[in-house]
Amino acid sequence: MDSPSFFDAIVLGAGGAGLMCAGVAGQRGRRVLVIDHNDEPGRKILISGGGRCNFTNLGTAPDRYLSANPHFAVSALKRYTAHDFLALVEAHGIAWHEKTLGQLFCDGSARQIVAMLMAECAKGDVSFRFGAPVSSVDHADGRFRVAAGEIVAEAPALVIATGGPSIPKLGATGFAYDIARQFGLKVVEPRPALVPLTLGGDEALFRSLSGVAAPVEARCAGAGFREAALFTHRGMSGPAILQVSSYWRRGREVAVDFLPQEAPGWLLAAKREQPRARLASLLDRRLPGRLAETLTERIGLTAELANTPDRILSDAERRLADWRFNPSGSEGYAKAEVTAGGIATDGLSSRTMAARKVPGLFAVGEAVDVTGWLGGYNFQWAWASGWAAAQAI
Repeated sequence: MDSPSFFDAIVLGAGGAGLMCAGVAGQRGRRVLVIDHNDEPGRKILISGGGRCNFTNLGTAPDRYLSANPHFAVSALKRYTAHDFLALVEAHGIAWHEKTLGQLFCDGSARQIVAMLMAECAKGDVSFRFGAPVSSVDHADGRFRVAAGEIVAEAPALVIATGGPSIPKLGATGFAYDIARQFGLKVVEPRPALVPLTLGGDEALFRSLSGVAAPVEARCAGAGFREAALFTHRGMSGPAILQVSSYWRRGREVAVDFLPQEAPGWLLAAKREQPRARLASLLDRRLPGRLAETLTERIGLTAELANTPDRILSDAERRLADWRFNPSGSEGYAKAEVTAGGIATDGLSSRTMAARKVPGLFAVGEAVDVTGWLGGYNFQWAWASGWAAAQAI
């Protein structure tokens, strides 16, 4: 093994947060080494947004993040905004477009974002070592010593930027939590987030709707999202379900409003206007046929509206607006876009991402207990937290 190389900072992880931190710190004159066990940088960036990278969201705000400390993300997000990152994208000549709900994507490829971050690192003369799994991390005399592959590196600053265990096929692991615990930092129990939910038991009937999607409002634990839901062969997915999955815990119900566009009382109004109509035909005009059929079958209302008491119609309307599912689980880290939980924020500075009790240790990005909504929010946290740490190195 080589004799130690000396740096101002060692960044563990060449994902979004790690690359951002390294590039900014390097351009501030710091000598930075990035170590990653993968053979290339930004693997999660490359697959994001269908390969076009939903790189930020114009609606970024702290209330769109989950954390044991909901105020922790405020400082970093305020100091490095979505518009700051967009200015960087434009400075590199990357064409972009806005989809729905403030989501920004590359017109071309997610590879443009990785190339941009690597170019920023090159400006700061950042060194890289890929394909180098870390075998040990030690701390003594104010310096961190990292052994990875055939190298040993030392620096007074160490940045944990290895993310969480979501999407293990890309090499994701819980390594960040091992390092955190080694240095006495607490870890909020990690769990899959932005993940499809599974259905079992009596609700397995809905799995027969695999491939059917509809605009709904999904709710869980006080959070609600009005987007598409998709039924799968295992349960439910689609943006609305992925969003509420971050709030779901085993035993909690997920409520779905299948007709969020309808005003309260719509079914009684339909009885006055179309007395000969049946629930099945009304739902068939508003929802995909197979879904309308399944809901009608579950409600068990087959008579003409004129022959159905108002009380029963009101009950049917309420059920359609507040259909309760009891997920049996989720599809786990393999299908989770991100990891919720992680390195506890109460041991970190919200301004610098530095560990309060271990001088020179930082944690950024997905490794930290800050999880954004679907739609570019997690990338914006990666950029903002990486930038914040870089200011303090």
